[in-house]
Amino acid sequence: MVRTELATLAGGCFWCLEAVFEQVPGVLRVVSGYTGGSLPDPHYAAVCSGTTGHAEAVQITFDAGRITFRQLLEIFFSIHDPTTLNRQGNDVGTQYRSAIFCHDESQRSTAMALIAELEGKRLWPDPLVTAVVPAAQFHAAEEYHQHYYARNPGQGYCRLVIAPKLEKFRELFSDRL
Repeated sequence: MVRTELATLAGGCFWCLEAVFEQVPGVLRVVSGYTGGSLPDPHYAAVCSGTTGHAEAVQITFDAGRITFRQLLEIFFSIHDPTTLNRQGNDVGTQYRSAIFCHDESQRSTAMALIAELEGKRLWPDPLVTAVVPAAQFHAAEEYHQHYYARNPGQGYCRLVIAPKLEKFRELFSDRL
């Protein structure tokens, strides 16, 4: 029996997160979109302006019987830099912040415990800045953003930014694939 749950994560460009999480067994659906802002009907140009408060994020529908929320977060922390405030590589602005949008108290406590564990291990030279906040309304991005890497693997950003993240993910989590 499938136990469907949602996870909403922001860690820079949604194309990168989407490409990785679409590869994860137990993930049923990944939607790129916007969350955490004030504009009632956000669109890409407005979000990119940095004035709406939205983050580029992915909403993941997963089978909790096959993969846990914590396992999703372990992947999340391995594929982006959780120590840079409002930035991932050359992508700069609040729309590229690192955030976990929790759908319930269990997700919040899982996220906080994992962050404390990771900080205790001192895996990064700087402290984690990933926000752990209640889930807000999620707005699916425009259709051309969905499955972007799968449809555009030869595009420059895909080759230079997304492909290395996918390679790192496959290397780190080969036992789960």
